[in-house]
Amino acid sequence: MTLVATFHWSTLGWAALAFFLVALGLGLAYLFFRLGETLKRLSSFILGTERELLPVLTKVGGSVDRVNGQLDKLDVVTDSAVDAVDSVDTAVRAVSFAVTTPVKKATGFAAGVRHGTAALKARRDWRSALAEAKAASARREADLAEELRRTGVHPQ
Repeated sequence: MTLVATFHWSTLGWAALAFFLVALGLGLAYLFFRLGETLKRLSSFILGTERELLPVLTKVGGSVDRVNGQLDKLDVVTDSAVDAVDSVDTAVRAVSFAVTTPVKKATGFAAGVRHGTAALKARRDWRSALAEAKAASARREADLAEELRRTGVHPQ
């Protein structure tokens, strides 16, 4: 009975605290053990991913380098094509200019002859027929030049 006589409520508090701390220690030990296993699996996953992903990244980098090389070649080709188109445009404009001038003169001459002949038949006067022919020729050349300007064939 002396055991009961020496019992105090503070002793029960200390015993409960000791039990709680032992249970907490065991719970933390179990938690740290599980955390260690999880970190071990995570580390293994990261190493596997690294082993598998690095060669893929290396291949992708090589592919990107080759694509960039091809794009550089394509850039040179497109620059050459643009230069070729510019050269063709210049040549076409030169030919157009060379062809339009004789065409303007020929159409002016034809219009002058037609109007001059009509004026000669109507008035029987060479001077007025010649003046009418020159005026008609100049009008037709100006009209043709205006038509060419509107269509963009001849900028002048």
